[in-house]
Amino acid sequence: MNKMCTFSASLWAMLLSATIVTGCQAENEPTPEQLTENTKAEQQTTSETDKKEEPSATAPDSNGQTGTSTPAAGISSNPSSNSPNQSGESGSYNQVSAPESISVLVNKQNKLPDQYKPKDLVYPDVPFVFSEKIEKRMMRAEAAGALEKMFAAAKQDGVALAGVSAYRSNATQTALFNRYAQKDGIEAARKYSAEPGHSEHETGLSIDVSGSTGECAAQDCFGGTEEAIWLEQNSWKHGFVIRYPKGKEAITGYQYEPWHIRYVGEENAKAIQDRGITLEEFSESPTAFAP
Repeated sequence: MNKMCTFSASLWAMLLSATIVTGCQAENEPTPEQLTENTKAEQQTTSETDKKEEPSATAPDSNGQTGTSTPAAGISSNPSSNSPNQSGESGSYNQVSAPESISVLVNKQNKLPDQYKPKDLVYPDVPFVFSEKIEKRMMRAEAAGALEKMFAAAKQDGVALAGVSAYRSNATQTALFNRYAQKDGIEAARKYSAEPGHSEHETGLSIDVSGSTGECAAQDCFGGTEEAIWLEQNSWKHGFVIRYPKGKEAITGYQYEPWHIRYVGEENAKAIQDRGITLEEFSESPTAFAP
């Protein structure tokens, strides 16, 4: 009898202990509903983290080479989706309403219509640093004619000029900017290259120029050369301006580029030269642009 009682007591103690342990585990384990809520929370956290780490989708420059490139992180090859907008990192921009105007202002704040292409592109009869008859050799007809006269004038002065890069399509500018962004990062690339739709090269009115040897073509070392000095002193006489002059980086948004000239017409070029201002400053002048 005593043995049976002892056994029963022991058995009862074991059962009671198991019940207590089981109860503790049940309190600590999440219910199915809690698991569902935790999963949703984890998914939401991951989604928000991805959004924060994803660079802004922005799209635009000197050698103008064509070809394709793999977009850098956060850069889309679709210019309509990667151009800066009113809430984008590049700031707000205005859609250019008259892209065919020779006085059109294209910069970080002013964007050409998507897939814009000038209708009067021609090949100017001037030497280039390459022999191929390709896209970046073209300019709009009026600008091309002025370029031919300017090159001829330079030759008479004993200065041999050569073209480096003129017109670029939106696709080319996209590939070029993506390449720079991959190499130096998006923010660094924006200091010297334009995002698609924001490049003057897409207007067909701009061209990068060097000496006939191509030495220092579209490079900082071009500054101070005989050809660079001649362009600074004489390009305005033929309707061109140094588009990104020294000391005006805060206004133009780009570093000094003595090789990059832009056709604006002789009347406008003279006014800009006489006043020592940029195209941005001139566009805000009460004096209207020549048509």
